[in-house]
Amino acid sequence: MPDHSADVVIDVQQLHKHFGASPALNGVSLQVRRGEMVALLGASGSGKSTLLRHLTGLHKADAGSASRVNVLGRLVQQGGRLAPDVRATRSRVAVIFQQFNLVDRLPVMTNVLAGALHRLPLWRGLLGRFPQAELQRAFSALQRVGIERCAWQRASTLSGGQQQRAAISRALVQGAEVVLADEPIASLDPESSRRVMGLLAEVNRDLGVTVLVSLHQVDFAFAYCPRTVALRAGEVVYDGPTAALTPQRLRDLYGTQLDELLPAPGAAVPLPDTTDTLPGFHLNHPGLKAA
Repeated sequence: MPDHSADVVIDVQQLHKHFGASPALNGVSLQVRRGEMVALLGASGSGKSTLLRHLTGLHKADAGSASRVNVLGRLVQQGGRLAPDVRATRSRVAVIFQQFNLVDRLPVMTNVLAGALHRLPLWRGLLGRFPQAELQRAFSALQRVGIERCAWQRASTLSGGQQQRAAISRALVQGAEVVLADEPIASLDPESSRRVMGLLAEVNRDLGVTVLVSLHQVDFAFAYCPRTVALRAGEVVYDGPTAALTPQRLRDLYGTQLDELLPAPGAAVPLPDTTDTLPGFHLNHPGLKAA
């Protein structure tokens, strides 16, 4: 039998987490292989966001528990204690949040260049003096997601969908091997949601980046994710092909919570590729200096 352990990039074993007396995760175990695009499905309060935050050590598991989290073959945490080198692992993992996590007053380009900070001297980030190669990488990332026109606008002037595409650009500049997307479309309209999910699928397909995306919309899981891990009350209740999640099976899993997961008609239909380029658009801008 071939050994596929090297292909496992996310390995969660017996993850337990309480907030006070309330259990948020109850013995969650999960493996994700390199190059997969997996939906983490569940209603509000099922533990999706809490699980994702444990994968980079933003949350720590219950102290003294048997919990263990490995990402990209490196220990992130065990028994509620973070690994000493957890920051090195974080540099290889991008997190895309529901609320975008952009600095509103800064240009989009500067926000995207933040993805390069982990490999640059501190002084470059403080002074805004980025190497020309990083400027070009950031601009190419903006082109890939179709918002290069907005490169020098304040992030606060972008729509929600555009801000989420900027967050994806930042992940591309980071060179992330794993993308954890925490409800990336929860606050977006259907068209923007389709565009963002399509970009995540493209990053997965074309670049081989492993994507774990939390959703509470069943139709988007069906449209974009071959595999689904379903959570309910902090426990994994399904892990397998998305196509096998029949309406009856979903009702058996979620009961009255299913109404929260049901789609609006046509909401997840993929959009055609409308990304355009702007001949002659340049990188020069007084807000940033190449050095």
